[in-house]
Amino acid sequence: MSSIKALAIRGAAWTFAGYGMSMMLRLGSNLILTRLLLPEVYGLIALVYVFITGLNLFSDVGIGPSIIQNKRGDDPAFLNTAWTIQVVRGGCLWVGSLLLAWPAAQFYNEPRLLWLLPVVGLNAIISGFNSTALFTLNRQVAVSKLAIYELAAQITSITVTIVCAYFKPTVWAMVAGGFASALVQMVWSHRLFPEQPNRFAWDGDAVKSIFSFGKWIFVSTALYFFVSQSDRMILGKLISLEMLGIYGIAFTLADIPRQVIVALSNKVIFPSFAKLADLPRETFRAKIVKNRRLVLVGLAAGLSLLIGFGDRLVFILYKSNYHEAGWMVPIVALGIWHTSLYCTTSPSLLALGKSHYQPPGYILTFLTISIGLPLVFSQFGIVGAMFVIAFYDLPIYGVNMYGLWREGLICLKQDILATALFLQLLASVLLARYLLGWGLPINQILQ
Repeated sequence: MSSIKALAIRGAAWTFAGYGMSMMLRLGSNLILTRLLLPEVYGLIALVYVFITGLNLFSDVGIGPSIIQNKRGDDPAFLNTAWTIQVVRGGCLWVGSLLLAWPAAQFYNEPRLLWLLPVVGLNAIISGFNSTALFTLNRQVAVSKLAIYELAAQITSITVTIVCAYFKPTVWAMVAGGFASALVQMVWSHRLFPEQPNRFAWDGDAVKSIFSFGKWIFVSTALYFFVSQSDRMILGKLISLEMLGIYGIAFTLADIPRQVIVALSNKVIFPSFAKLADLPRETFRAKIVKNRRLVLVGLAAGLSLLIGFGDRLVFILYKSNYHEAGWMVPIVALGIWHTSLYCTTSPSLLALGKSHYQPPGYILTFLTISIGLPLVFSQFGIVGAMFVIAFYDLPIYGVNMYGLWREGLICLKQDILATALFLQLLASVLLARYLLGWGLPINQILQ
């Protein structure tokens, strides 16, 4: 048990270090690219990735989680079968991008989507050939190798994008960066475990196991597409590409704490919980509560600062044509709190193989945003829309709590205490801001 704890601690340290470096790179590239590219470019690429992300999520059969969770996760026959399914899936995704291109271009009245979607969709074919070594490392909580791998791909993407944007400041610069990153990731992935190369194979038991475990993940991720991309899909029809690009910048900044928690959840919490899933439920719950405490304290502190001073960060770092993102950041960031609460507990349900709790939450959340966002926008404009985006996923939190209660893993008391701490810290930060003479974070929309 101590070895699992040591793995988790090392994994968490590498996750924070890797993600910290990733954020610095992303922020640095953002500052350069926003001086080379117009907001409209960010809006257009955001629309492209709505559909690319949708294709990926609508075809996710849980290959990675299956390898991490399954007792045959180190068996070459199982791994090669999983890889074969992944390759076939990659080809199907590209065909899907071809089929979506014309209706997407017509719906948004944007002819550039007709060519952008199939070209960006080529990345799915490349990624389909990624080695299963990535999932094996995740299974082993070998986060250091994964962090270096991901940073190398990110540096490649940033370098190619900036060079292309300097000479040709169009959306194709971002496309080129993504293509280069996909190639580097695919080639490098096969060097992680060269002694265990992937080969085409088809093991009937492995196929049955993967699809049996992945059926609820397939449903969940398909629904998650509507949950995670509905804001851009709907806003893309309601506002200009320029404003959509500004919203994208605001969301990227506001979403940093959640991204850290999601990375920690996927790379450390889930594989660690999978090793503890056979413990008695009360013992398992005690370990969840204990190991979650410091994460929530750190999140409360970081999120309070982001809400309190996120707008100042936008004003300092970005050109004036992106400054409207300033008032959006604190509103969107406020909703990251409850999102992070369920992101730190939901891996325990997945570790138990209880993936069926996710779909109801996603359905309720999709109904909330699909009905609420256009309705609130019609009455209160873009400001009201930001509040809907901040809190639309509350149903997921509720359903997740229900699942934890059913499985004897409920952490409601800890959530309440952590939320009280977060509100106290946020009040202190807002008071400090007021005393500095900066007013409230949403001064732009109150004036």
